[in-house]
Amino acid sequence: MAKKILIADDDRTLVKLLEATLQDAGYETVVAYDGEEALGKISAERPDLLILDVDMPKLNGYSFLFEMRALEERAPIPVMVLTCKEGMADIFKAEGVKEYLIKPVGVKDLLERVRRHI
Repeated sequence: MAKKILIADDDRTLVKLLEATLQDAGYETVVAYDGEEALGKISAERPDLLILDVDMPKLNGYSFLFEMRALEERAPIPVMVLTCKEGMADIFKAEGVKEYLIKPVGVKDLLERVRRHI
């Protein structure tokens, strides 16, 4: 059974690229375009990994992490932050984020890091 990855990002073009890349590598993908939608999909879809943007409408990435951790009923879902904001890695790593990647990120690097955590 394919591992499931939730992509939470409001950039629809990037989401389509991430979906294609991850699906070509054999992963199942689920998409959310804002933080509130992503929270709903955490419970409904139970992903194996989350790729999260920092700047999203309705609920930003940092606030999303607090909300998500409160909802988790099982082992924490590994989170990779993919953002254009530099200088926040320490803050997110302190919250248990596994990877903090600056956009743009290469396909090979992304897939290597995904494999590392699921």
